[in-house]
Amino acid sequence: MSRRAFLGGAAALGAVPLLAACGGGGSAGGGGNAKELVFWNFYGPTDKPSAQSDWFVNMVKEWNADNEVKVKLHYLPTAEYITGTPLQTAFSAGEGPDIFLISPGDFLRYSNANVLQDLTPHLRPDAIADYVDGVLDTRKVNGKIYGLPMEIEPLALYYGIDAFEKAGLSEGDIPTTWDQLLNVAEKLTDKDRFGLLFETIPGYYQNFTWYPFMWMGGSSAVPADGLAGFDSPGAIAALDLWQKTIRAGIAPKKPRGDGAGNVVANLVSGSVAIQQTGTWALADLQQQAKDFKYGVFKLPTPQGGTYTTDMGGWAFVANAKGKNPEAAAKFIAWALGSMDAGSVERGRQWSTVVKTTVPPRKSVQKAAEEKGAFQDKAFATFIKDVAPGGRPEPRYPPEVYKAVSDAIQACQLGSTAPATAAADAAAKIDAFLKTYKGAPIL
Repeated sequence: MSRRAFLGGAAALGAVPLLAACGGGGSAGGGGNAKELVFWNFYGPTDKPSAQSDWFVNMVKEWNADNEVKVKLHYLPTAEYITGTPLQTAFSAGEGPDIFLISPGDFLRYSNANVLQDLTPHLRPDAIADYVDGVLDTRKVNGKIYGLPMEIEPLALYYGIDAFEKAGLSEGDIPTTWDQLLNVAEKLTDKDRFGLLFETIPGYYQNFTWYPFMWMGGSSAVPADGLAGFDSPGAIAALDLWQKTIRAGIAPKKPRGDGAGNVVANLVSGSVAIQQTGTWALADLQQQAKDFKYGVFKLPTPQGGTYTTDMGGWAFVANAKGKNPEAAAKFIAWALGSMDAGSVERGRQWSTVVKTTVPPRKSVQKAAEEKGAFQDKAFATFIKDVAPGGRPEPRYPPEVYKAVSDAIQACQLGSTAPATAAADAAAKIDAFLKTYKGAPIL
């Protein structure tokens, strides 16, 4: 399964309340001093050999060798972890894991339920300063840090070089505007191939991939930083763009494989010529399609718009009501937020060896550069062109996410006029915000 596909199909997640929080993977807790912590994740250990699984296994093995409180990995398949509801259900039953993974898009669900442990006391000031500017913002509440990111995953567009050449196109035809993107995609479309692929499966991942288009037009689901609200020209234009790709027949109504984050099932298969996905696809191509010729370019902009992209990435968090939240917090700080050489090397391995992501820490980026990690042309494009214009993935509450998701679906796969869909979504968002009392959304 591709790196981001497991964020799709999460439309029902908002329906699962977090009524309780004690536990730790199956036994009641509540802030005690247990000697074993359960770490839920979707990487490992797996039966099939995997570098990403090995990274998790080796990390835990190293910790367990030197600490009285042990960590035990509990693997869930990616589709089950995200598109299902086992994590939310576990917390509702009072059996939430001691340590787990969340994306910014789901942060407020757990923060507002008061089940995230403050990690700040276990982080040195120089370690906090080592994080790239802004990367911790969506994991903070009132200045306290509740999650440590393991990666930064910006979005871009990948294209098949053979498909371009077959259509008589070259690097000089790479689109920089929305109108050019539609025009190039039309030229790339034939009876066997679509010119362009955006995600069509509803869920957090689709929203994640759509947000940059909204931002570039000057809009936001929740107004901020000079951006207007959802019922505004930028959001309407973004909905219109995605609707046009389907209506013009240049984009499929359904991606191949597990979704539009899967570059091998879609771009490599030849079913599409241009595909929006993130940095994780670099590793997928290297590991599964080494001979495939491709290029990467940053997202085109609308007329008068300013380039940006969405910067995703998963984070380690600790259950504040788990069996031993202090030990869980110490483990996370040791694993991802220490200035020790081992922590820096662990980050380098994850971001540039095991996977391909932008390192969230300056020391890790420096170590990766010294090892020549960014010499690959496509990876260098992400580092030099794509990431610098990025915005952190927003941490909208489920109610906001769902209103936006419904609007995208109504336009992309339905016949709703973008202006109507934007107005409907804005009304739902505005009504929710009037009664919202949780942590700051922005």
